[in-house]
Amino acid sequence: MNPINRLPLQGVKVLDLTRVLAGPFGSMILADYGADVIKVEKPGQGDDTRTWGPPYVEDQSAYFLSINRNKQSIAVDMSRKQGQTIIRELARKSDVVMENYLPGQLKKFGLEYKDLQLINDRLIYCSITGYGSQGPYSRRPGYDLIIQALGGMMSITGSSEPVKVGVAVIDMATGLSSVGAITAALYQREKTGKGTKIECSLLETQLSLLSHIAANYLNGGWEAQRHGTAHASIVPYQAFICQDGERIIVGAANDQFFHELCSIVNLPELTTDDLFKTNKLRVTNRKSLISILSKKFLEKPLAEWIELFQKANKIPYGPINDMKGVFENEQVTFLKQVLEMKNPNRNKPVRIVGPSANFENIEKSAMLRRAAPLLGEHTRSILQTELGYTDENIDKLIQDKIIQ
Repeated sequence: MNPINRLPLQGVKVLDLTRVLAGPFGSMILADYGADVIKVEKPGQGDDTRTWGPPYVEDQSAYFLSINRNKQSIAVDMSRKQGQTIIRELARKSDVVMENYLPGQLKKFGLEYKDLQLINDRLIYCSITGYGSQGPYSRRPGYDLIIQALGGMMSITGSSEPVKVGVAVIDMATGLSSVGAITAALYQREKTGKGTKIECSLLETQLSLLSHIAANYLNGGWEAQRHGTAHASIVPYQAFICQDGERIIVGAANDQFFHELCSIVNLPELTTDDLFKTNKLRVTNRKSLISILSKKFLEKPLAEWIELFQKANKIPYGPINDMKGVFENEQVTFLKQVLEMKNPNRNKPVRIVGPSANFENIEKSAMLRRAAPLLGEHTRSILQTELGYTDENIDKLIQDKIIQ
């Protein structure tokens, strides 16, 4: 392969001990970028998300398939000494180890950073936890839902009652954070020759995502309120109900956009109204302005408003799409991000949303090398090619229920 067409992380070996979402999402992105990812799972059970359905594609949940592409699966019982030996042997040959166990849980297996660093001082060890490795909450298990609540996200989401975000955004953002940290550590290793330990937690990720909401409180004592689709500091920046009951989102984030909005909806007098001349005034007089605009949007169905906004092409706007609307959208279709992957051990192909990043000279389809694996699908081949095990060795481990 021409070097210019090589995937950026080609040749990087990742041993992935993570389960559920945050870790697997992060390791999948590394795999999309070319890393060789070996996913370690429990024999007979595997990752919890394998059973998180419906829907299923044959015997695998769509949930699992969506976050485990481009990986190989090895099923090893880490509670057994021979299983621990296999993990250590793989770690010795890896560039990166990822895990998301409770702090201290891998100590009894001899698989903590300090243990693996002794056999591979170039190893980058990324630990993902709910609350951090130390502190009063460090031993608590953490799920996205709980962190959204405890970390403040739910308190600012919704209209009347607090609600969770529709996807596990904290899990996925933590996965993204781990990817950034791991790639930075790989670059650092090029200069130092040494590996390092990285810690990412759901709670710290959640806090960082509060962004200006946190800054408003820390510097001004402002307790954020729930505004539904609206924005606390920008008006108008929200959804409006149309004549047919559908909703359109408009984002007039500056004075020029507000003037364009008024022109599109045929309310030019609002631009000279002393109540609405600046965003600061529009925020102060939110109720009055939104009442006027809400009545206006009720005059036409969504399709007609979309046509008017599209013709003007002056401000950000859009419908609130369901999944059907999303994947029938002309821009989504143009981006060709919905791709099909086949596994030779399955009859039915899997349709997935591909990587979000685009690299020059690399087709997005080239980033998809294999569909999410069956449980233990690559156990034998990994033990043979990576560790030199013989069929006799492997058969004995299977018989002893160390591997699957």
